[in-house]
Amino acid sequence: MQLSLTALLLASLLALILAVVLRPFNKLSEFVLQLTGILQTIPSLAILGLLIPFLGIGFGPALVALVLYGLFPILQNTLVGLRSIDPTLEEAALALGLTNWQKFKKVDFPLALPMILSGVRTSGIMIIGTATLAALIGAGGLGTYILLGIDRQDNKLILIGAILSAGLAIGFSLVINLLKKLKLKQISLIVTILVILTVGSFLPQIKNKSFNQPLIIAGKLGTEPNILIQMYKLLIENQTDIKVELKENLGKTAFLYQALKSGAIDLYPEFTGTITKTLLKNPPKSSNNARLVYEQAKLGIKREDDLVYLRPMAYQNTYALAVKQDFATKYHLQTISDLQKVSSFAIAGFTLEFSQRADGNKGLQSKYQLNLKVKTMEPALRYKALERGDIQIIDVYSTDSEIRRYHLKVLQDNRQLFPPYQGAPLMRAETLKKYPALKPVLNQLAGKITTKQMQELNYQVDVLKKSPRQVAQKFLSEQGLLKY
Repeated sequence: MQLSLTALLLASLLALILAVVLRPFNKLSEFVLQLTGILQTIPSLAILGLLIPFLGIGFGPALVALVLYGLFPILQNTLVGLRSIDPTLEEAALALGLTNWQKFKKVDFPLALPMILSGVRTSGIMIIGTATLAALIGAGGLGTYILLGIDRQDNKLILIGAILSAGLAIGFSLVINLLKKLKLKQISLIVTILVILTVGSFLPQIKNKSFNQPLIIAGKLGTEPNILIQMYKLLIENQTDIKVELKENLGKTAFLYQALKSGAIDLYPEFTGTITKTLLKNPPKSSNNARLVYEQAKLGIKREDDLVYLRPMAYQNTYALAVKQDFATKYHLQTISDLQKVSSFAIAGFTLEFSQRADGNKGLQSKYQLNLKVKTMEPALRYKALERGDIQIIDVYSTDSEIRRYHLKVLQDNRQLFPPYQGAPLMRAETLKKYPALKPVLNQLAGKITTKQMQELNYQVDVLKKSPRQVAQKFLSEQGLLKY
C-alpha cells in the first residue's frame, strides 16, 4: 500500500503539471502522450532490471517504474478533461477578471475532475497489479507470497498474494467511485489526509536508517539461497555484533550481481561455475577441476569488479538433466548422450537462464549435438509440467529436493559439459574492509554441507514445510557452529 500510494500520488502530481503545461500545445502534447504510452508497452520486469545499476534494489527502482507505468492514463484523461471544457465558460471566467491560477482552481480543475479521477482509477489498478513484481528486487509486498508459492509449489501462498492484491485493487476502485460523488473540498481533504499518512509511513524507516546501518545479505529466488543466507545471518549475529538484514528471493543472477556492484547489497551466495561462465567478461577455459574453477572465479571477479569471493562449501549444485523413471526405463536412458534416441519427439522444459547459457542448452547443442524442442519456463513450473507429461526432459540442480520428491532419473553428464558449481559468499571489497570479522565467520562453512545434506535441507523446507531459518539453525547447531 505504501509503494502503490506513493507511486499513484507522484504520478498524479506529475501528470497534472504536464497536462497544464501541454494543454495549449496540441502537437507537443500528442508527442508526450505517445512517449508515455510507449513506456507502458515496455515489460515492467525489463524496466526494473534497467534501473538496478542506477538505483540499486528495493523501494527506489520499484517506485520509479510504477510512476512511469501510472503516468499515461492520468495524463491522457487530464488533457481530455481540460480540453473538453466549454470555451464560453473560459471566456466568462476571464471576463470576471480571474487570473489564470484562479481560473484553473475555480473553473478548469473542478470541471475536469471527474475525467481526471477516471484516469487515476485506471492508473491505480495498474500500479497495484504491477507492484507485485517489486518483490523480485527486494521491495517486498504481496508479490513475495506469489513468488514463494510458485517456487515452493504452494497454491495457498499464491492465492494469498493474488487474492489480496486483487482485493486491494477492487477496494481502490470503489473508493475512487465514491470520491466522484463528493464535493471538491471533501476530495481535497481526503487527498491531503492520504498524503500525510503516506509521508508519515516513511518516518520509521528514515529513523531506523539513521542508526546502525545493517549488513544487507541477499539471495536468489529459491529455497536453497534462502537457507544459505539464513545460515550467514545466524553465524554473523551469533559471533559478532554486526546486525544483518536479509533480502530474500531477489530473482535472477543478473539482478543480484548488479545490486552488489552498485552497493545496494553487501553480499550474496554465488556459485563458481556461474561466475566463470556468466559473470566474467573474459571467461576462462572450461574445466571440471573444482579447485581450479574456484581459483579462476576468485581471481577473475576480483580483477574485473573488485569483489571478494570466500572459500566454497563442499557440495556442488551443478546443472543436470533429469527425466521421469518410467521414461528412462522405457527408452533405456542413462546418460545425456542417450537423449539422441528421443530427441525427435521429446520436449524439454528449461529455465530461461539454462536455455541461454554456454554450459546449458547451447552446450548441449555444441557438445552433445542435441537439438531438443525447448519450452522455457520458471524453475518451479517445470516440475509440474514434467509430472503432467507436458514435457519429458528438464534441467535440474543436483541439490533440488524435487529430484527425491518426484523420483526422477538424473542423467550422467558423460561428456562433462557442466562445470563445478560450488557455493560461497560473494561480497564487495569495501564490505570486508569495514567488517573484517566476516571472513573467518563465513569461512566456517567452507568445506561443509555435502550434496546429500543440502538436498535434505531443501526437502525439509519444500516438502516438510519447515522455515528456512529453522532448518538453517538446526543444521548449524548440529555442526557446533553456533555459540550460546
